[in-house]
Amino acid sequence: MRILALILIAGLGVTANADTTLITNVNGYTLTSDYQLLQFEAIQFTDDTIDAIFGAGEELPDDANNIIDGGGQTMIPGLIDAHGHVLGYGLGLLRVNLVGTTTEEEAAQRVLEFAEANPELEWIQGRGWNQVLWDSNEFPSAASLDAVVSDRPVWLTRVDGHAAWANSLALELARIDANTEDPVGGQIIRDANGAATGTLIDTAMGYVRDQIPDTSFEEEKVALMAAMESLATYGMTSAHDAGIGSSTVRAYKELVAEAPLPIRVYAMLSAGDPLYQDRLDEGFFYSDDRTFAIESVKVVADGALGSRGAALIEDYSDDPGNRGLLRYNDERLEFLMRAAMNSGFQVNTHAIGDDANMKVLDNYERLINETNSRDRRHRVEHAQILRYEDILRFAELGVIPSMQATHATSDKNMAEDRIGPVRIQGAYAWRKLMNSGARIANGSDFPVEHPNPFYGLHASVTRQGQDNEPDGGWYPEEAMTLQEALASFTIDAAYAAHQEDILGTLEAGKKADFIFLDRDIFAIDPSELWQVGVEQTWVGGRRVH
Repeated sequence: MRILALILIAGLGVTANADTTLITNVNGYTLTSDYQLLQFEAIQFTDDTIDAIFGAGEELPDDANNIIDGGGQTMIPGLIDAHGHVLGYGLGLLRVNLVGTTTEEEAAQRVLEFAEANPELEWIQGRGWNQVLWDSNEFPSAASLDAVVSDRPVWLTRVDGHAAWANSLALELARIDANTEDPVGGQIIRDANGAATGTLIDTAMGYVRDQIPDTSFEEEKVALMAAMESLATYGMTSAHDAGIGSSTVRAYKELVAEAPLPIRVYAMLSAGDPLYQDRLDEGFFYSDDRTFAIESVKVVADGALGSRGAALIEDYSDDPGNRGLLRYNDERLEFLMRAAMNSGFQVNTHAIGDDANMKVLDNYERLINETNSRDRRHRVEHAQILRYEDILRFAELGVIPSMQATHATSDKNMAEDRIGPVRIQGAYAWRKLMNSGARIANGSDFPVEHPNPFYGLHASVTRQGQDNEPDGGWYPEEAMTLQEALASFTIDAAYAAHQEDILGTLEAGKKADFIFLDRDIFAIDPSELWQVGVEQTWVGGRRVH
């Protein structure tokens, strides 16, 4: 690292006596609380809280315990991912990775290599396949997995988590055959004779998933720590964990009781948890060090676009007769949302298709008035395909669109095929939402997408993939400026978690969460944003990477 510590005492964490650190000689940028871009050359913090930042020519204090020369490197506020899945990402680090495969055969080969390297595993599990990127563009079959692993069950979730691929042994253990009915909100993909092919959509995944031994509590803790430590390497200082069950709540609480978490986690309770009401009855939770918080819930209204599970008002353009899947009937969806609001929780509802978004916004309009909960800043997670009239409702209702920029650049090769040239105008519509007055909280939906927030900044500004295609950007009229994109990953993401008083900008009184970069993001071509490297990550005045 090029940053030279002139006087640096090991472990700059909280001590019995206040410990003040001054970092000088930085090329610092922060947004202010009113969205002005401010440059600075030094920052001082005591324990985990910022005392002041100093611009060019300002006199620096001389009473710091620790002085660090920043070496002229660029510093910005720590980045916040407003929608990810920490446990899923951590488990993915411990399982076969199918991201980037270009054929079904390549994916099966990775499964074989992983199985041979891990003979002790009872089940072979993995995630990350995406048939849209394969030469076949077809859902995979059990037969290709049977050819490589037939003595152990295999279970591989699609990149979006809304479909899964199983081998024949896994289907057999789940007792899936031609007579097995599709569950509400799910589908078993079948051949011409009605036999299951090996791909299951949304709630149908439960048939096999219920056969898999639960992850042990200690494995959960290991996976959570592995995930948080990995996320810190990308400059992420906070993540909103989108839907955690009771066991994961307990794991987080045990971890934070032992030490501050490597990064901050704003957790959403899963409305699908069997103990959902019990968790609501426990109320909010905040760790003393503010690295872990619970005051929101996650409800899932529909599936994903790639697997044609997103609920649409009209048929899929490339699959007549199919309008996707709603996860709950109207009464159940309303019950889950009302229960959370009555308990004072923020409600964050997954909605991708225009039908799901319309129903969710209808519920918000009715229930926010009923429960007087507008100040809870309820959210729509993804808000991916919207009718024009629904775009306007976000600001009107005070609902936050929690969106993921890299979904647009990942989906651009199939999205218009799915919904056609008219509906696409209301899809991934960041500019339309911002122009209507909505504040977008940005994220990645890791492990669905890569967690690197600079990939998201790049996609937000360019509307291009990392190959700089298409020329000029995909529907470039929806792009953000770099300053707007930075806000969506900092102050607006903090706002979406009721944390703008402590996070999102580098200002006196806020937490000392910041990162050092290998280049100046405001001095490079936007096409290079995804290549930005993170030299150091600091959370609460502690260097965690």
